[in-house]
This record gives sequence, structure tokens and C-alpha cells, in this order.
Amino acid sequence: MTGFAYLGALAFSLGGLALLDRRFRLAFWSDWRRAAGCVGIGVVGFLAWDLAGLGLGIFARGDSPHMTGLLLAPELPVEEVFFLTLLCYVALLAWRWFDETARMRAAAGHDSAGRDSAGTGTAG
Repeated sequence: MTGFAYLGALAFSLGGLALLDRRFRLAFWSDWRRAAGCVGIGVVGFLAWDLAGLGLGIFARGDSPHMTGLLLAPELPVEEVFFLTLLCYVALLAWRWFDETARMRAAAGHDSAGRDSAGTGTAG
């Protein structure tokens, strides 16, 4: 049963990210097509990187009793796709959160700029 521990942890983490995404409507619950494209392009790009590294002998699959042992290609475990999805999804959520936070701060700063305590404009 420990052969699925890592895959289970990755799936559990992806589920947690999806809950955060749903709660704050940052990516898939905001614009699912754009989010799917962003995560998909990132995963495909990182998989191409992995395959190039495997082909050049730079990367190799390590042995762990916590992995399934299922391979998508020689030396490319199925868990890698889940890890890369997690990596791209968390990066997208972090970017969207920082972007939304900056937008809200700018809007709040713009609303209060140029107003005195009575809200009638600057004195001078």
C-alpha cells in the first residue's frame, strides 16, 4: 500500500489547491479555459524538459517504496505528471492571488488619493 503514498499525497494536495481556487475564484473557478491552458502548457513544457534531460542522461528515476512503479516512458514515473501539475497549479494560484491583491490595493489607494478627511478633495 505504501506504493501509492506519494501519488496519494500529490492528489490530496491538488485537491487542496482546488478548494482554495474555488473559495477565492482565482483560476479554474474564474476562467477555466485560460487556467487549463496555462497549467497544460506548463506541464507539457516541463515534461519536454524532463524527457530531454532523461534522453541526455542528466535525469534518472530514483527508487522509492512510496512510488507506484508505473512508468509513462523509460525513467519517467506517472507521479511526475501529478507533481508537475501541482507545481504549475500552485504557481498559477500564487500569481493570481498576488495579481488580485495588487489590483485591490491599487483600487483602494486610488479611491483615497486626493481626498481629505471629509472626502471633498485636497486642500490647497
